[in-house]
Amino acid sequence: MNYIEINKQAWNLKTKLHVNSAFYKQEEFLAGKNTLQPIELELLGDVSNKSILHLQCHFGQDTLSLARMGAQTTGVDFSEQAIQIARVVNNQLNLNSRFVCCNIYDLPEHLDGQFDIVFTSYGTIGWLDDLNKWAVTIKKFLKPGGKFIIVDFHPVVWMYSNDFSYVQYSYFLDEPIVEDNEGSYADRQASVNYQTVGFNHSLSELFQSLINQGLSIQHFNEYNYSPYNCFPDMEQIEENQFRLKPFGNKIPLVYSLVVQG
Repeated sequence: MNYIEINKQAWNLKTKLHVNSAFYKQEEFLAGKNTLQPIELELLGDVSNKSILHLQCHFGQDTLSLARMGAQTTGVDFSEQAIQIARVVNNQLNLNSRFVCCNIYDLPEHLDGQFDIVFTSYGTIGWLDDLNKWAVTIKKFLKPGGKFIIVDFHPVVWMYSNDFSYVQYSYFLDEPIVEDNEGSYADRQASVNYQTVGFNHSLSELFQSLINQGLSIQHFNEYNYSPYNCFPDMEQIEENQFRLKPFGNKIPLVYSLVVQG
């Protein structure tokens, strides 16, 4: 099973849906809205004149938001549709971001140099089968003393069925999770159908993959809310904060991690 090709087809299809969705608010972004959330903005700090490599950047909203903040940004994604849109918008906004189309593992064949910050966020490592190979890529592109920042959905979330009615999957990397999907988190009623292949990764697996590359843990936090209303049956508790109604504040939904090279 070529899971990368299966997932690429899915994300090419979803990109066409996402760019025009109410969820992504592309018109507001084009008008100047910063799409980064408070969690990652606090961790990133002042990015003026810093070089940032954004892994799994989708169609580039966050990459271009960082460029608007003064960073020199490079976005990477394996979806041809997403990178094509990102490049068009980059030119439309007169920014100077670079966009590379490839999967994470092949990035050394497509990009040179090192960066002050390597960044990734929200729905990323679950598409990767091997975090050790992922961490090797991060190490390669991180300047000595640079920071890798990840903000992502907590692995506890991915244990549940899609409607969060029961625990369906192992917390630990067990076997690929093959699903037939309809719609998207950005538009649940959309008439699109596709298959995806995902992988659950525990926090210990995540930490150890980075530690194995000699990276030093600087920060770790867990949050009982999501900045996005992206799962079924969520309720807003504050601005940019949503929780699953059945669970309230009882389970973690997001984590943040900063490591230093």
